[in-house]
Amino acid sequence: MTEPFRMFDVRVRNLAPLSPSFARVTFTGDDLQFFADNGFDQRIKLIMPIAEHGLTRLPNGPGWYQRWQALPDDQRNPMRTYTVRAVRPSMREVDMDVVLHGDGGGPAARWVGAARPGDEAVLFGPDARHDGGHGGVEFKPAADVGTILLAGDETAVPAILAILERLPADTEGEALLEVPHQADFLPVDSPSRVKITWLAREGAEHGGRLVPEVRSAAGRLLTAPVPTGPVEDVDVDVDELWEVPEEPARSGSLYAWLAGEASMIRTLRRHLVAERGMDRRSVAFMGYWRMGRAENDS
Repeated sequence: MTEPFRMFDVRVRNLAPLSPSFARVTFTGDDLQFFADNGFDQRIKLIMPIAEHGLTRLPNGPGWYQRWQALPDDQRNPMRTYTVRAVRPSMREVDMDVVLHGDGGGPAARWVGAARPGDEAVLFGPDARHDGGHGGVEFKPAADVGTILLAGDETAVPAILAILERLPADTEGEALLEVPHQADFLPVDSPSRVKITWLAREGAEHGGRLVPEVRSAAGRLLTAPVPTGPVEDVDVDVDELWEVPEEPARSGSLYAWLAGEASMIRTLRRHLVAERGMDRRSVAFMGYWRMGRAENDS
């Protein structure tokens, strides 16, 4: 039986700057006609070569992840999580957008900054030949949802844009995207009626624009909110903030999807659930990263 996810050997076909903070990498590979085009916020892993060994020490097959974890540091290929931006199976191409941090960023941003067409990498992504769901898609509103709220910082922008592109034409709501600079406002092609608002920090505190705008949007979009009181807190310095309902509530008119820096998402979680009374089955909270800490792949 074909597994939901598999390793795809790929090469860089093209690198294109999108703005001061974003770049797009187009990958090609002999088997990418089998890469599933699930859309929305489909997560994948980018696995990069290391000096001297390239990708030769990367395990494959059953149990590969545990064997990867057990490798010595100098033999363990860097691995980071990204959202698929576009899939073109007939052309054997996959697009992935990367945030280019001003401080040089982590291994993925550095790799993209130095990459050239023809450079090799591996994508761990969904296999279209699998008979069933793949997983890795967290945008799961109920079929009868009335309104949606999408919100996130620059790390969530690729996912939000991919979601917007797949929404039905009659979908209403708001999308709020906080980015470092006004020059990072990207074109959006959405058939929906969702209002899209870009928020530029321009040196302000991370989340300083997004948090008040989400609070304001919740006031507009939520009908008859019922405060529920305190909710259990999440220590984002210790635990992962990743709260995604498997079966969204079918009652109510709003579904919210929020992702980005974990402490900011924790603040918004507290506001929407405890202060606004949103049903937790109607909201997805994802701490993509933590300020001052690299992504933990263990």
